[in-house]
Amino acid sequence: METTAKPARRRRGRAESQAAPAARKPDYRRIKNTLPKAKVFSDDEVASIHDTALRVIEELGMRVLLPAGRDLLKKAGATVDEDTWMVKVDRGIVEQAIKSAPSSFDVEGGAPGRSVTYGDDMLIFAPGSGCPNITDAERGRRPGTIADYLETCKLHQSFDVIHQLGPSIEPQDVPVQFRHYAMMAGQIELTDKVPWVYSRGTPQCVDSFQMLMAARGIDEAAFRAKPHCVTVINTNSPRQLDIPMTQGIMDFAAWGQPSIITPFCLSGAMAPITIPGALTLSHAEAMLGITVAQLVNPGSPVVYGSFSSNVDMRSGAPAFGTPEHIKTNFGGGQLARLIDIPWRSAAGTASNTADVQADYETQLSLWGTLLGGANLVLHAAGWLEGGLTFGYEKFITDVEILQSLAETMLPVPCTEEDIGFDAIAEVQPGGHFFAASQTMERYNTQFYEPFVSDWSNFGQWTEAGSKTATERATGIWKNLLADFEAPAFDPSCKEAVDAFVAKRTEEGGAPPES
Repeated sequence: METTAKPARRRRGRAESQAAPAARKPDYRRIKNTLPKAKVFSDDEVASIHDTALRVIEELGMRVLLPAGRDLLKKAGATVDEDTWMVKVDRGIVEQAIKSAPSSFDVEGGAPGRSVTYGDDMLIFAPGSGCPNITDAERGRRPGTIADYLETCKLHQSFDVIHQLGPSIEPQDVPVQFRHYAMMAGQIELTDKVPWVYSRGTPQCVDSFQMLMAARGIDEAAFRAKPHCVTVINTNSPRQLDIPMTQGIMDFAAWGQPSIITPFCLSGAMAPITIPGALTLSHAEAMLGITVAQLVNPGSPVVYGSFSSNVDMRSGAPAFGTPEHIKTNFGGGQLARLIDIPWRSAAGTASNTADVQADYETQLSLWGTLLGGANLVLHAAGWLEGGLTFGYEKFITDVEILQSLAETMLPVPCTEEDIGFDAIAEVQPGGHFFAASQTMERYNTQFYEPFVSDWSNFGQWTEAGSKTATERATGIWKNLLADFEAPAFDPSCKEAVDAFVAKRTEEGGAPPES
């Protein structure tokens, strides 16, 4: 299956008799962020934010709704008020927990070459996730179904620049006690990438782990020995951890699987209106969640998450790709590097459709994450309406952007041949390089080939139907779905997965815990 999109057009001005060189085959499976890290605060200011966040945990505390979570923290020396469920944790406990968390780790994919690395300046792109609705130009906006979800799995599998899966939409036609079976089966059977697991109570987590073990033909010991999946934990800002999120941290830590602990602090709404204030609250909440994970299983993999932006103060609606969003990403990266834990950020847009606003807000927020030094960029493709809708056309145009950004991270060869004295000498003053030897050797491999952009002239574009990039994206996703071939899947493993799902479904599934 093709995993790097190719353009439909052919280069103009090429002699028909000229034998073309090998086609370009870029590798986007593992991307190292080579960009310099941006700073919005001085080192002293970062230290002050960190110190204040520790004060928040020590002096103000955080409400922890899960009794087992409060018990865990109390046994570690925290002060717990059982009447208010408020927990205050000494900074020494938090600092020790931070030190025990790994600065980098790998998560196993479903096939060789599909593993991802958190940390070490590695860059992971994941699609827009958690949307209740889905939209495309032909079928319109609608509540997400399992059929829609499976289509998005196919789209995610079709591009190497999408490194890790996410719950693109909520399949609302599947009862919630069975939904995780359908979603996990789709990830397992249609993709070979790092899968996502919802944290909606221990039974659903363990069900998903069991399905992964069956799919990969491994036992529980082998599963616990390495990370094989991820989850995202969202705190209930300000200063609250609910029951399923606390349980999710504990479940994933106990099984040796990474949780991406992410407060969602919108300045002026769930957090102070200032950038340093929002980051202080977010930092405190993330560190408390990391502490819970490390108390369960010291050394268990965790990801420091921060996803902060501002709101429209006239309506209260979240905004993305704003100057404040970008600067908050820079600051979040500085705090992640201070505690030396892999960092998750996110792109985003508040646009309601796949238009210019959607693209420029996504691009601006993407640059904030890249220059901030994020290891995982969630919602990198397909996200609309501040997360309320996943868009097919938006996904396709976003992938074009991601592939272009990935190209900027690739090393630039600079050998004597690349510098090209001989090529310059070959062409006389006033001439051209179209037929130069170096050009003829490299014309099919030298440049990035866009698959959405149309470089034809106005007349050719008009004759072809005057299609916009969004309209061209419709044809691209339709062709990808029509031609999709799932990766190889061991029939005995599929049989084991199907048998497990059938058995658990007959038993009534696993209602979410709350």
